[in-house]
Amino acid sequence: MIGSKTFTLFAAALAALSSTALAAPTRTEKVARDYGYSGVAPAGATHSVVVGRGGLRFDPENVVAEIGDIVEFHFTARNHSVAQSNFANPCNPIGPDAFFSGFDFVTQYGQNDNVFQITIQDKSPIWYYCAQTNMNHCQNGMAGVINQNFDSNEFTLAKYKENAWNLGRAGYVSTAPAYVGGSLNARVVPNPNPLSGF
Repeated sequence: MIGSKTFTLFAAALAALSSTALAAPTRTEKVARDYGYSGVAPAGATHSVVVGRGGLRFDPENVVAEIGDIVEFHFTARNHSVAQSNFANPCNPIGPDAFFSGFDFVTQYGQNDNVFQITIQDKSPIWYYCAQTNMNHCQNGMAGVINQNFDSNEFTLAKYKENAWNLGRAGYVSTAPAYVGGSLNARVVPNPNPLSGF
C-alpha cells in the first residue's frame, strides 16, 4: 500500500519537471515559423470571396473578418484582379504597399488552380477593387471591403462604388499596383477547394 506521502512527493516532482520543460509552440507560432509570415499568422477562419461570379463583382463583396483570419479570393472565368485601395481614392492603389493579385488567374471554365490570400492584420477597413481596365471593372462596380465600419453612413461600400462610378464618368481609368504581393501577407497558393463549383 502506498502512503499519501509518496503521492505528495510524486506530485511535487512532476510539477517541478513540468515547470522546467519548454512550452510547445502555439498554432500561430508554428504557422509563422513553418511558412515564414512576418506579420500576423493565420489563426482563425478562412473567408472565401469569388471573383467574377455573376459578372463584374466580388461575392460576397462585404466581409467581416477577425485578426489572423484569411480572406481567400477564388477566380472564375475572365481576367480579373484584386488590388488594395482606400476610400478616398477608389480604383487607385494606396501606394507601393498595396496588395495586388496580378492578372495571372485567367481560366476558361470553373475556377483557377490558384487562389490569392491575405491575412488580416487589424480591424481597419480594407477597400479593394478589380484593376482590369477593359470595361472599367472598378468604375462599373467591381469593388469590395473587409471590415467596413457599419456605424458610419458616410464610409460605406455603396458610397465607394458611387465615387468610382463618378470617376469613370469623368474619364478616369483604373490603375494597378506596380508589383504582385503586398504588405498584408498576401500570397498566391494552390486552390484548396478546386471542385467547390463556384
